[in-house]
Amino acid sequence: MLALAVFGLLVLLGGCSTHATARDELTFWTIGREGEAILQLLPEFERLHPDIHVKVQQLPLTAAHQKLLTAFAGGSTPDMTQLGNTWLPEMVALHALEPLQARVDRSAVIQPADYFASIWSTNVIDGTLYGVPWYVDTRLLFYRKDLLKKAGFDAPPRNWAQWRHMLAALSDPRRHTYGILLPTNEYEQLMSLALQQDYGPDPGDGLLRDGGRYGNFESAGFKRALTFYVDTFRLHQAPPITNVEAGNPWSEFGRGVYAFYFSGPWNIGEFRTRLPASQQGDWATAPLPGPDSAGAGVGAAGGSSLVVFRRSRHKQAAWTLIEYLSRPAVQQRFYELLGDMPPRRSSWQGGALRDDPKARAFREQLEHVRPTPAVPEWERIANEMQLEAARAIAGELTIDQATAEMDRRTDRILEKRRWILDHPHRAPGAAQ
Repeated sequence: MLALAVFGLLVLLGGCSTHATARDELTFWTIGREGEAILQLLPEFERLHPDIHVKVQQLPLTAAHQKLLTAFAGGSTPDMTQLGNTWLPEMVALHALEPLQARVDRSAVIQPADYFASIWSTNVIDGTLYGVPWYVDTRLLFYRKDLLKKAGFDAPPRNWAQWRHMLAALSDPRRHTYGILLPTNEYEQLMSLALQQDYGPDPGDGLLRDGGRYGNFESAGFKRALTFYVDTFRLHQAPPITNVEAGNPWSEFGRGVYAFYFSGPWNIGEFRTRLPASQQGDWATAPLPGPDSAGAGVGAAGGSSLVVFRRSRHKQAAWTLIEYLSRPAVQQRFYELLGDMPPRRSSWQGGALRDDPKARAFREQLEHVRPTPAVPEWERIANEMQLEAARAIAGELTIDQATAEMDRRTDRILEKRRWILDHPHRAPGAAQ
């Protein structure tokens, strides 16, 4: 009888142990402050899905890229992570990510047509979908309505000629006031201007050409963008300083040192917090002006997506969480927590976004964005581009010299990519 009792207890304990381990423990890496919001969204998710427990690890932005590469090399990647759009091609090249199109096709939650088209396309590499957009980021103009009106302008610029006219009227270096702040160590502003250009009949050509094999900075389109950018400094319409030297741009914007600030959606919250109540009606946001009079200006399609790693043992649980975070109501709550803007049009139809006049320009801009080149080396290339642009601003290089040097550096960075593309059967990982 004692033996039977012990056997029965062991059976019960074994049953309890099996039940406990049946719960999926999903590892989710977040980058930066997004982890703080996730911790507030997860209780409801785990209530709806009691069989899934989510373990969140928050990575600092400065260390996230190296942490992801180290985890891949060591075979210790999480089940899922958020991934910046410019990092996704690199992870795809490493064969680290799970394709997601089949899951999207079966999903009743994720509807690709509801997403901003260019944002969705940043997740498609060589025809395969690897991520679902989580939040979007693009840069446009914050501007002082009162200063523009005082200078005789009733509306923000709609093309570069109008913009140049306004910048000239609003700049007075003798009084240390400038039309715009363009930190010389940030590449996003020049990149946005360059993405607006027409690069010719080949739809694959843009900032890079020939299938991403070579730089295209010596093209007429890029030279036009770089000339406008550099002239803004040469005409003393922007101070040639870095974002470190700029100090507190919010207070300087409030003091009227800058009439325009070329930045992203996170600054809606910053300006609301840092400027006094008496100035909240003095500023607004506007889509980027285009180079010519016809059509809206194009911005950069940025943001972060949710991806699943190939090595995950909990792929279905990861997909369940992706679907939950993609619900319009959850995306609206995410915006309220952080100010990160949703990638779905339906998510803009309710909550704080629907009636926010400061967010309206972002909603318009997101219909007119373009992705950056889908190559793993893009961030390195963009940083080299900005270094040479800064030399042109300082007068060390002409436009022709700067663009030639950009192409030279880019072609060197892309040397390995060219070899792999030209020798697909000899590349690492190719079928033998």
